[in-house]
Amino acid sequence: MNLFKPMHPLPLLAALCAMLASPLASAQKFSPGLWEHQFTMKSESGRMEKAMREAQQAMASMPPEQRKMMQDMMASQGVAFGPQGNSVKVCITKEEAERDAPPPAQEGCTQTSKRNGNIWQLSFKCPGPPPSSGDGTVTVQSPTAYSGLFRIVTDIEGKPEKMNMNTSGKWLGANCGNILPVKP
Repeated sequence: MNLFKPMHPLPLLAALCAMLASPLASAQKFSPGLWEHQFTMKSESGRMEKAMREAQQAMASMPPEQRKMMQDMMASQGVAFGPQGNSVKVCITKEEAERDAPPPAQEGCTQTSKRNGNIWQLSFKCPGPPPSSGDGTVTVQSPTAYSGLFRIVTDIEGKPEKMNMNTSGKWLGANCGNILPVKP
C-alpha cells in the first residue's frame, strides 16, 4: 500500500497553511517563528477518514525500524498524524509576518481574502493535483493564536469529495529549529 496516496489532501493543507501564515490583520500581526497548525477534517463520504485509518494501520504494521524512519521523516517536515490529532508545523519568516495580505498559497492557485477587524474570509481554487477549491473564515485571537473553519471541495481517489476542516494555530516560539519556511 502506498502510504502517501491516501494523504494527498496534504498539498491542500500546505496551501491553506501558507495562506494562514500571513498576518491576517494589519493591527494584529502574527509573530514570526515556529507555528503549529492543528486540524481535523471530515469528508462527506467518509472516504478520506477510511484512507487515513488504512494508512495509520499500514504504518502500525511496519517493522519498528521502518515505522520510526517514516515517523522521523514526517516529523522533520513538521507533519504529525494520528489518534492524538493532526498537525503541521510551519516556519513564518519576519517578512511573511509583516505582510498585510495572504501570500500566494502555491503555484497556479488563485485566492481572495476580505478582512473585517480580526475576522478574515478566504476563498481559493487550486488546479491540483488534486484539484481543490474552498472557502472559510479565520478568526485571529492574538499575534500567537487563530482558529478557523473551511469548506473544501477536492478529489479523493478520482471522485469529487466535500470536506469540512476545523483548524487552529498557535505560535511555538521564535526559533524554527529544522523546519524551513514554506516557499510559495
